[in-house]
Amino acid sequence: MLDQILLKALEKGAHDIHLKVGTKPVVRGERGLETLEEFPVLDENLFNLFIETVFKGQPKKRKEFEELGQADLSYSIPKVSRFRVNVYRQRSTYAMAVRVIPYEIPNIKELNLPPIMLQTALRHSAGLILVTGPTGSGKSTTLASIINEINKRFRRVIITIEDPIEYLFKDIQSFISQREVGWDTPSFYLGLKAALREDPDVILVGEIRDRETAETVIHAAETGHLVFSTLHTIDTVETINRYIGMFPMEHRDQIRQMLASTLLAVYSQRLIPRKDGKGKIPAVEIMIMTQTIREAILENRLQDIPELIEKGKSVYGSQTFDQHLEELYRKGLIDYETALLYARKPADLELKLKGISREYSGGPDEGIVLR
Repeated sequence: MLDQILLKALEKGAHDIHLKVGTKPVVRGERGLETLEEFPVLDENLFNLFIETVFKGQPKKRKEFEELGQADLSYSIPKVSRFRVNVYRQRSTYAMAVRVIPYEIPNIKELNLPPIMLQTALRHSAGLILVTGPTGSGKSTTLASIINEINKRFRRVIITIEDPIEYLFKDIQSFISQREVGWDTPSFYLGLKAALREDPDVILVGEIRDRETAETVIHAAETGHLVFSTLHTIDTVETINRYIGMFPMEHRDQIRQMLASTLLAVYSQRLIPRKDGKGKIPAVEIMIMTQTIREAILENRLQDIPELIEKGKSVYGSQTFDQHLEELYRKGLIDYETALLYARKPADLELKLKGISREYSGGPDEGIVLR
């Protein structure tokens, strides 16, 4: 029945499936939440079968679930789709959140992401690129798209360390090894440490969760590897603060210097509703490293970085989150209310959007455009 539920969700175009004891299955798609009325209320016996199904062949994940009350893992219906599954306890029973992971990896254009995000990755052979944002903001999909483009264009050895493995890569030009935490390696740190002895050109670390991983990531970038990873932060300033803050006070100046010399870019993204109601679209703050931003990091003037990002849009392709919201509004991809709802500085953006909506269309002051 679990596969039947997932297949029905795919048929309806859903991207998330929610299951718990005592209710019917619920899916989320373009029209929001919808109950699958054709299925029965899930009881504990049935849910136990679901759990046995998803944990089959994964004893380490099962142990993690029993000890911690939650676990992330992958599941697949062969030749149909893959799924990222979070199994957790709630109210002394069980629940499950399932995210659809297509077999086909979308490209940057299909994802409506700014081309500079790919261009920056393609023009460097060493350094660190961080993709940040809250859970469910599309970080894994963005990284998979970039990695797959490298795979298409270059002969590289690529090693990924993920928890769990989501998108499956097929060797095109590159040689790709994918390792899953809890299955192929005990932790991100140990997987990354081993990866440095496995002749990689490109390393993807699914998430930086601790100081040891953060330190090894910088070391890998310093020693000639192109490294990608994620953090649950909302913008560049918070990302840099979080990264440096993982280390003891006596080491932070050294880490600041290392981060300033290795960091290539920070992409901080969120998914926001489209104007046409057809799902969501990413809005992204893009920090492309420049000498002035490097100096701001070294001198601990992080408060200056947003203005430097904004000024670098026309030259470097960087952009603040609100600049991207303005662009999406100009293109008719999001509406006025959505732009202001998600803006970092709603009052400032409102002035700009009112200017856009009042662009002159004829009259006594012809030739004047208010922006």
